[in-house]
Amino acid sequence: MFKYILKRVLIFIPTLLVISVMVFLLNMYAPGDPVYNIAGIDPNSSKPLTPEAYNAIRGELGLDLPVFYFTMSSIAYPDTLYRIPKKEHKATLGRLINDHGNWEEIREYHRSIEALESRVLEIPRDSLNPKALIKIKEKVRGLYRIHEDIKIQKSLESMEKPIASAPSTSILQPFLEDTRTKYQTMVNNPTKWKTKVPTLNWYGFKNQYHRWFSRFVQFDFGKSYQSKRPISEEIGERIFWTMLISFISIILTYVIAIPLGVFSARKKDTLADSTVTTILFILYSLPSFWVATLLIVFLCQPEYVDWFPPYGIGDPAPDAGFFETFRIRAYHLILPLFCWTYASLAFLSRQMRGGMLSVLRQDYVRTARAKGVDERKVIWKHSIRNSLLPVITLFGNIFPLMISGSIVIEILFSLPGMGQYLYQAIVAQNFPVVSTIVMMAALLTMIGYLVVDILYAVVDPRITFD
Repeated sequence: MFKYILKRVLIFIPTLLVISVMVFLLNMYAPGDPVYNIAGIDPNSSKPLTPEAYNAIRGELGLDLPVFYFTMSSIAYPDTLYRIPKKEHKATLGRLINDHGNWEEIREYHRSIEALESRVLEIPRDSLNPKALIKIKEKVRGLYRIHEDIKIQKSLESMEKPIASAPSTSILQPFLEDTRTKYQTMVNNPTKWKTKVPTLNWYGFKNQYHRWFSRFVQFDFGKSYQSKRPISEEIGERIFWTMLISFISIILTYVIAIPLGVFSARKKDTLADSTVTTILFILYSLPSFWVATLLIVFLCQPEYVDWFPPYGIGDPAPDAGFFETFRIRAYHLILPLFCWTYASLAFLSRQMRGGMLSVLRQDYVRTARAKGVDERKVIWKHSIRNSLLPVITLFGNIFPLMISGSIVIEILFSLPGMGQYLYQAIVAQNFPVVSTIVMMAALLTMIGYLVVDILYAVVDPRITFD
């Protein structure tokens, strides 16, 4: 058993690495710009970040580093493309490299656009140029996002008229001509053969993934984009309630589901079995958000029955004792616990019933009954262990919920847990929080399945891991 556990723990390492790479890449290529997210500024606002401020935040987040330990590309790609600050610029440059292959000319064309944009931003507004400036800015910024020849030419031509419309904007004509010249040079001198020759660029350990993962294993999850607080602190404030509710729910589920499944199996094809099966089927079919909404409407409102509080975890007085605090908290958690538990209870009961029925048909059970062994002993000693195997298997799926929580239940009942925290992070595109919770849930999933395998051997001695 020890060798098996050690082997499984060692397998965790490559598995966790693969998961971490996938989570990291999802975080990297998620929509939105993390620099603007953490700065709390709309990238399309009239007052965007200055290049200095943008690069400072980018350096703080480690986005000025290579993405991974190495890259596999063609010799047309420079090994310094990661230094381009903005994602949309980098994507367009990559497409231009695929189309033309001549990085030196592409870089000069890109720099000419930057020079044109910089000069546009220096022009003060007056009574003659507001509309022209707006149109020129839109066209210049559009050049960063397009790589098709026809679109680029149309965009450059469309700037001629607004540039000539006012004396203050006419000074942009040389910059526009320089951009057009650099673009024609890029188009007229392609080296597409370079895109066919592969190369490997090695960056070492100083890269974004290594920085992120090494900090993760040290429980440094970074800072939240919205609150600017360490994510570990925010998780510490919320994880208690999710783990508490999940733990109580798991205990209630197994304590109720196992005897109920055994009872239903023993009474097979009777009225009691049909009644229990029907109730469990109905419970399993009801969506938790719908049941939670009904409970809030009918059991938490003065118009119907005002028995329970509709939201929150209660607010005991600072000087309240343990039992008073426990009473207030428990009173607020009754309905969330019910909504958290009933579906898994119904499902586990059905699985327990099926497992028990298959065991009760076995020869050794019939032999025990033929020998006159007491029915209770037949059920709770000879049959229960083998029938628990399907139920134990499901424990591996329930275990990660102790971290990720139930998003719907926590939102409807306003519980300050991990589910609500995850939902808020997704809506706000707070991807460091999302990736942290996903990684923790993945780790718990692996631990859960290891616990399941160990419980197999505990429940059924015939199972070995040699």
